[in-house]
Amino acid sequence: MAIMITDECISCNACEAECPNTAIYSPGLSYNIGGQEYAALSEEHTYIVPEKCTECVGFYDEPQCIPVCPTETITPDPNLVETKEQLTAKKEYLDKVGR
Repeated sequence: MAIMITDECISCNACEAECPNTAIYSPGLSYNIGGQEYAALSEEHTYIVPEKCTECVGFYDEPQCIPVCPTETITPDPNLVETKEQLTAKKEYLDKVGR
């Protein structure tokens, strides 16, 4: 499943540098996938783009953003449950099209 940041986030962005997929963005910033730009998913707090989050599969054994969050507002998204195979396929797709 993708990882999400809850509304309690204080936007310290400690998690942003930890993401190997560049899936974490500051509030209000647009994001890119494969060179195409999309509107920000949150204007209020740091956010994770689900289409880019692989839970660090292919890079690390565990998500790197969760342990660095000082407010413990980063959590698995119960609405986006994905298998390791799906996460691996997503990583391979991002490798091909560009993050």
